Amino acid sequence: MNKLIFFSILLLLFNNCSLNKNVKIWKGKENTSDINKNVTKAFVKENKNISEFNQGLRLDFSAIKTNNKIIDDQNNFGSQTYNGKLNRIHKYKISKLEKQNNFNFKPVFLKDGIIFFDKKGSIIRYDKNQKILWKQNHYLKAEKRLKPKLNFLHDNQNLIITDSIAKYYSININTGELNWIRNNTYSFNSNLKRYKDKFFAVDYKNILRCFKIKDGSECWNLKTEDSFTISNDKYSLIIVNNNIIFNNSLGDITAVNIKTGLITWQLPTQSSSIINETYNFKNSKLVSDKNSIFFSNNKNQFYSIDLRTGTINWINKINSITKPILIENLIFTVSQEGFLYVLDKNEGNILRVTDLFKNYEEKERSNIFPIGFVIGNRNLYLTLSNGHMIVAGIEAGNIIKFEKVSSGAVSEPFIFNGNLFVLRNGSILQYN
Repeated sequence: MNKLIFFSILLLLFNNCSLNKNVKIWKGKENTSDINKNVTKAFVKENKNISEFNQGLRLDFSAIKTNNKIIDDQNNFGSQTYNGKLNRIHKYKISKLEKQNNFNFKPVFLKDGIIFFDKKGSIIRYDKNQKILWKQNHYLKAEKRLKPKLNFLHDNQNLIITDSIAKYYSININTGELNWIRNNTYSFNSNLKRYKDKFFAVDYKNILRCFKIKDGSECWNLKTEDSFTISNDKYSLIIVNNNIIFNNSLGDITAVNIKTGLITWQLPTQSSSIINETYNFKNSKLVSDKNSIFFSNNKNQFYSIDLRTGTINWINKINSITKPILIENLIFTVSQEGFLYVLDKNEGNILRVTDLFKNYEEKERSNIFPIGFVIGNRNLYLTLSNGHMIVAGIEAGNIIKFEKVSSGAVSEPFIFNGNLFVLRNGSILQYN
């Protein structure tokens, strides 16, 4: 009798719950739907339908002046003097850097040779015949095991170094002997810039630091907003009109007075949600023509910013993290999908789009992305993540040549003294 009463009550409960759609236990689906309406999906890849544009446009570069710059405060190198046939003539042997997926490093180029580092942090100077003139290491045994990665700044007879293990120091460029050495709180993650008796670097905590060249003592520092993750993207610095301007891992562009260390202006380019996905966010290097600053990112944004006020001149939808190149009133950039864009510098209008990956099959090109490019007298030289280099004519946008540089990672190309250089794991290649 008791069992019959128990089963009768249980049956009554199930009927009341399961047949009544207003009972809360069955509203999970409706609640989830309501929540999803207010949720923004992170890391959703935007579908970009890119195609070639205005292929009949031919640029006239016959009167363009080239230069031999290897250092520029505004990162504005323009068209550089190189009209070679891309024949490999020399190879500087270096030790392989372990677990290296990219080569975001720049050797020091001298008239009579090159300076670079090895996997233990030793600094090596080569002569123009690829022979070692000196080799110096200023790390302790335990520090060598950390395999420090070095950033260089050439300052007359001295070389200033910052590294990935929070040390910075100065050496004599003729002997490699130590001038001074100091420790920072955090590792460095930027290129270096010099202004008179000071030099500047940004560390992984998004802190811009000003140091004295003479002894490495800190003049001032400026902390910008920190992120929860460490970016693999190296931050960029430029110096214009007594301001040091830099980007950080959150996409903020900040101009700072060199003398006082106070902010002149700051422009956030991303929403606060970027903090949670910093490791997926990348900027190109900053480039300036002394009136505006140009840069792009992998969020499909190419910016022109007024140098004096930090306000936006224009934004165009281009998905690129390669450093843009300015030639007179034109901007050149290469998107992550392999398209070469030519833009009008003043208004940001797209003048021509050329598919540089057109010879790759669809499946293959989806796994390739640009590393960096330079422009010579008439041609563009673009290195790729698959170790190849594409040579394309700038005037018509035609593809001239494919060159296999490496079977692995390579650096962006560099032009110096009429030659082209590319860094790969184990060597630095020189082309005439």
